[in-house]
Amino acid sequence: MAANPRDILIRPIITEKTTGMMQENKYTFRVPLTANKVEIRQAVESIFNVKVLNVNTVRVYGKAKRVGKYAGRTSDYKKAIVKIAEGNTIPVFEGM
Repeated sequence: MAANPRDILIRPIITEKTTGMMQENKYTFRVPLTANKVEIRQAVESIFNVKVLNVNTVRVYGKAKRVGKYAGRTSDYKKAIVKIAEGNTIPVFEGM
């Protein structure tokens, strides 16, 4: 693994949709644009001590925004949807 596992998983993404996906043992994280599926799998397995079954990634493109006369863009980012084995949980999401 090229990077520290904690550099791969930037933060969890907690929305109404991702909370529903947790019932199927799928957890969502924001990851760097350069991260690949193998690095994401290794990072989740080493940090949370769980067995990862599947990793899907989505590149989310930034939106055009404006504040008054100033126009800009939000940043592009990548999110990873990680499916873990039955019986495993990730404690970051406990209490949801």
